[in-house]
Formats: sequence, structure tokens, C-alpha cells
Amino acid sequence: MYISMEIERRIKIGEADPAALLGANDVHLHLLESRFPATIVFRNNTLSLRGSPDEIRLLECVIGEMLYVLKRKGALTTADVEEIIELINGTESVDAVSLFSNNSKPNSDVIVWGRKDPVRPRTERQREYVEKVSHCDVVFAIGPAGTGKTYLAVAMALAALRSNRVQRIILTRPAVEAGESLGYLPGDLFEKVHPYLRPLLDAVSDMVSPDKLKQLNEKQIIEIIPLAYMRGRTLNNAFIILDEAQNTTIGQMKMFLTRLGQGSKAIVTGDVTQIDLTSPAQSGLLDVSNILRGIDGIEFVYFEKTDVVRHKLVKDIIAAYERSEHQRSQQKQANDPNEQ
Repeated sequence: MYISMEIERRIKIGEADPAALLGANDVHLHLLESRFPATIVFRNNTLSLRGSPDEIRLLECVIGEMLYVLKRKGALTTADVEEIIELINGTESVDAVSLFSNNSKPNSDVIVWGRKDPVRPRTERQREYVEKVSHCDVVFAIGPAGTGKTYLAVAMALAALRSNRVQRIILTRPAVEAGESLGYLPGDLFEKVHPYLRPLLDAVSDMVSPDKLKQLNEKQIIEIIPLAYMRGRTLNNAFIILDEAQNTTIGQMKMFLTRLGQGSKAIVTGDVTQIDLTSPAQSGLLDVSNILRGIDGIEFVYFEKTDVVRHKLVKDIIAAYERSEHQRSQQKQANDPNEQ
């Protein structure tokens, strides 16, 4: 006797605008239907789902997140829906229900409320990252661009500041030019280093209003400084973020790590495939994993291209460059037997 394994679920959308949720001409609904084999019907302010238990669980997560984003932003785009689906389908080793569990535990994983959206981990590796930072005083986050290393670090720093766990935030970067010379830069110190520190400012600006950021900066509660100006300081009760750490020298990395004072935390982020130093072998980030591994209170998190949460093309771009570099390496070995 054949027993159907299909189940049915109903989701009431409450006060949400059906047109905003389903999209113009039901474009969001059609997108869900194209990605999931389950049957989806909207009637009387209710979405009826019918399919296998696994499909329905994923769909419930996706729709719950769509409702959440719509409520927070007041709008829902096709890009939002695609990103939600991509995050679930692209995270093989994580339970999607725990990743998007707004209905069961509202806001339980929100790190900090930004100016528009809540900031929270969106992949299992990001969850690991947040967990390690909460338990350790020094965490190294290493991996490709777009994996949220710096953005989440800034969010965690602001959360620590707002809860009075630290008294200030220090954001720093090595002032190394990425393959081109910027020449003489006019203006005062801030104006000279501003181009190097802009990515950190962008992350903070997503979470703090311009007036509030200016106020915090003037009071030196948030300091954004080049790495060279860290020398000689002892930073107590501070949350310190070193970004683009692949461009620190071995000496600079040691100098930075020894600035850590009582009641402080440090996050070091970088991508070892994008070293802009004249001698890449001198990168402090390459060196430090061998020196500090195994020390209690220091942890490493390694992100991969599957953790990219920027535009969906970023993941494909990273993979394409990896293939190209591998091909060049093989060609070089074939042309020079001494390299083998």
C-alpha cells in the first residue's frame, strides 16, 4: 500500500501586505515555485504549502524570513528573496530551521540593530565566528572578501560598547596601497588616512547615524586610526579590530597584539590571497597562525567562498580567480621542472 509522504502547512501572513510579500505580478511567489518542488497557494491571507517534510521546513524558513525582512524594511525585493533562498540552499552543513528561526526565537541571534536592518550571523561559519568572539579575547578571522569578517566584527564591537562591556572601540588598518600608488595626499592626518580606512567607516555608518558617529569620534569612544599609530599604546577596556591584516608585517602584527590591555578584546581579519606587501612571505597574518595556535583564549576562524554573503556573483568571481591561479601554477610547473 502506497503512503504519501507529503505534508501540508498553512502560514497566515497577518498584517503583511500580500502584494509586497508576493511581489508585483506574484514574482516572489513564482520565484519560490521555481526553486522548491512543493505546491504553494495563496488564498484568504494564508499561504498553503504542500510537499515533502524537508521541502516544507525550508519553505517555512524562507517565508518566515521574507515576512521578517518585509516588517523591518517596509519593502521586499526580488534580490532579498533570492538572497534568503541562496543562504539556505548554499549552506549544506547547517540546519536551515536554526539559521532562520525568527518565529520560534525572535531576534535571538541579532548582534546589534543597524540603521535599517538587524545585523546577525547568516551562515554556520559566521555563527562559529560570533560564538568564538563571545568566549575568547583574541580571534583571527581569515578568508575571502564578502564573508562578513569585518562587518560582523564592527557589529560585535558596537554591541559590546552599547552593553558597557567595553568603554571604546579602536578600528585600525595598515596603510598599504593595493597595487597602485596614490601619491601625495593633501589635508590633515584624518584626511590623509581616510582612503585607507574608508571600508571600516562604511561598516560603522551602516549601524550608527552620521551625527552619532561624529559625536563618538570626537569623544574618542570610537577611534579609527592607521596601524602605525598604535605603537606604544596600552588599550584597556577596548574592543580592537585590525582589518586587512594580511598587509601587516610580522613586526607590526606582534606590535598590535601586544597592545591588548585589561578588559579588552581583539579581532584580526584578513585574506591571505590578497597580500599587497612587496614581500608576501613577510605577512604577519601568514606567520601568526603557526606561532599562536594552541594558546588558550586565542581562536582562528577560517571562512570559505561558500560563506560569501555579498552579491551572488562575488562567490563565482572568487571561484573563477582560484581556478585561474591554479591553472597558472600548473603551467609554471610544466614550463619549469625545477619548480616541481
